[in-house]
Amino acid sequence: MAFRALGHGYRVLMVQFIKGSWKYGELESAKRFENFELKPMGRGFVSTDGSVEEEDRQAAKEALAYAEKKLATQDMIILDEINYAIGFGLLTEAEVLQFIRKKPPHLHLILTGRNATKKIVEMADLVTEMCEIKHPYQKGIKAQRGVEF
Repeated sequence: MAFRALGHGYRVLMVQFIKGSWKYGELESAKRFENFELKPMGRGFVSTDGSVEEEDRQAAKEALAYAEKKLATQDMIILDEINYAIGFGLLTEAEVLQFIRKKPPHLHLILTGRNATKKIVEMADLVTEMCEIKHPYQKGIKAQRGVEF
């Protein structure tokens, strides 16, 4: 969706809620596009067992505040892995719903990550689901450069 929008001269912001501490392919690709800002604001991969650090919560709140400041200046904002941020307890559903309600009519807002809450799904215009059928990790293959990062 970002590529389509950029092709029409739209201004696109992608705020990353989890990624932040690694060097990964998106960072280099983003430099090649005008009108595209990639803002990694997480501290890296977080624990999925519920033992999230306060610093991770603070980083997520700062990421959402950054996106809010940009609402009027962008044509598309992608909140990358924000649904995971809610599921991990970095943000509350209420905080994200409040953000969505501030969306100007011209803005295309995209929330990514699995397990979107029922209320977020109800508020959305378009919902798609990507479902893992098979993954190299299941065979013991670690994250691969150019594929997972």
